[in-house]
Amino acid sequence: MNHRVLFYFLAVLVSGLALASRLMRSKTMRHTKSAGGIVVNKKGEVLVVSQRGTSWSLPKGHADPGEDFYDAARREIHEESGISDLTFIKELGDIERYRISKDPREDDLTELKVIKIFLFTTKEMSLKPSDPENPEARWVAVDKVSTFLTHKKDREFFEAVREKERDFFRDWAGYFV
Repeated sequence: MNHRVLFYFLAVLVSGLALASRLMRSKTMRHTKSAGGIVVNKKGEVLVVSQRGTSWSLPKGHADPGEDFYDAARREIHEESGISDLTFIKELGDIERYRISKDPREDDLTELKVIKIFLFTTKEMSLKPSDPENPEARWVAVDKVSTFLTHKKDREFFEAVREKERDFFRDWAGYFV
């Protein structure tokens, strides 16, 4: 057997065992519902937030009991960025993904999230996160957002929205008249 083939076989076997081990540790998976948003400022920049100081995402979080997704999105955006003056544009859809683990290169298989995302604009520019688990927020140019987002599903969702809503992202200034 060729050494490359043997090495490849062992690599696949080890990665499969690592995934099986993670699945066994996860025993029960929680299914959670969250909400958040793509927030665009008057310069056409998009809000991104740091999660636990180790990864980056769009602002979002769990809906509190009895709270609808729209209100949860507004609350989470405020907690993670300090932004409260939001203008609703539209609902964008859902992201389904696993929670980011403490090692941002891996998924935490104990929680599968469905995140409802809304599109907002804001005239506020100053960012002051109040959530200690999300210690930093930044405004990022639209064409750089995907390079910030840690989770592959977040990047894919943002790029799909950017394509589908290209008129909005091209003419965003018209929303601030």
